[in-house]
Amino acid sequence: MANARKRARAGWYVLLAVIVTALVGIVAYNLLGGEKRIEHRLERLYGIEDPQFARELGVLLGPPVIGGNAYRVLRNGDEIFPAMLGAIRGAQRTITFESYIYWSGDIGREFAEALAERARAGVKVHVLLDWVGSQKIDEAVLAVMTDAGVAVQRYHPVRWYTLGKLNNRTHRKLLVVDGKVGFTGGVGIAPEWTGHAQDPQHWRDTHFEVKGPVVAQMQSVFLDNWIKVSGQVPHGDAYFPALPDAGQGMAQMFSSSPTGGSENMALMYLLAITAATRSIDLSAAYFVPDDLTRKALLAALQRGVKVRIVVPGEHIDSETARSASRAQWGEALAAGALIAEYAPTMYHCKVLIVDGFLVSVGSTNFDNRSFRLNDEATLNILDRDFAAEQTRIFEEDLALSRPISLEAWANRPWREKLLDRVSALLAPQL
Repeated sequence: MANARKRARAGWYVLLAVIVTALVGIVAYNLLGGEKRIEHRLERLYGIEDPQFARELGVLLGPPVIGGNAYRVLRNGDEIFPAMLGAIRGAQRTITFESYIYWSGDIGREFAEALAERARAGVKVHVLLDWVGSQKIDEAVLAVMTDAGVAVQRYHPVRWYTLGKLNNRTHRKLLVVDGKVGFTGGVGIAPEWTGHAQDPQHWRDTHFEVKGPVVAQMQSVFLDNWIKVSGQVPHGDAYFPALPDAGQGMAQMFSSSPTGGSENMALMYLLAITAATRSIDLSAAYFVPDDLTRKALLAALQRGVKVRIVVPGEHIDSETARSASRAQWGEALAAGALIAEYAPTMYHCKVLIVDGFLVSVGSTNFDNRSFRLNDEATLNILDRDFAAEQTRIFEEDLALSRPISLEAWANRPWREKLLDRVSALLAPQL
């Protein structure tokens, strides 16, 4: 009898060890990802305006840089939401919409009702929402869409058999209407994005309307995740119509995901920073670069590139991210970078401008989560006139921001320094 009890106890120990090992494996996979990371600094071989740069963006990141595109910048909810809703209400054949955040509130209901109305009119409407990011959505809002025939999918819902994907969220923000007009940028569907950044309750953000051949690449990025969650492949000219030139702009839409091409986003930033000759202007809602990207920025500063970075100030939705960011500023400030905290409200913009020629916009934050853990989508635009417009907007934001001197950074209170150091330990997850 005693031996039987010992064998039973040993069996339970083995089972417990198996469970613990499995849990440790799941956590490690979620924290570290499953692919090899870029480990070595890139050699500088060309500048941003060298045709080789555009050629390698296409070869290394996937889709080619193509011409014939036109863009319109939309600032804050008062410009962004009417443009998106207007496109939705004018849809004739298809709507594809992917978002990380979709919360409750009047704007969420307005989008749901617009999408539902088009579905009842016979338009094929596909909505993909991240399971984590859309946790605050009202079930009644979902019902408005599904009852009208909108195809709604949730990305990576948490189940026991999906724990290995728990840390992989879709952070993409995409809307494509009739395969002809696309929208991307930083906005989520929530009250915080309404208004015109007039107070701390209404965030500062930028979105972009795009027309021309690159919209087909935007549609392809949406379908990348739609196929994963639904197993369906929407296709045909309702989704991919022939697209005439809408302008003269050169552009490329590419994506990244831990399930394939997880290094695409980090590689794009490294290529752009390494190719910079004169200037790097970065609007960053969350600025927590990894060591390799931070070193690339420092190398750019050392060769004389002017680096200006605008980040959120006291109004931010993640104090941990702000602290982890602040912990890294010393070397960049000492090397001559300008880092300034946006004062009026939460700064949620995600725009990179290099040498007044490349503008990179989309869902990507300047952190490890966007570079390697989330599904992201970024539009690269090679257009001097468009870059000049974005630089003007960047400088308007900069004028509303508080520059941080090296002396002020070094002399911040010890409690703040301690919090920054502790938060920096979490940088791989931010």
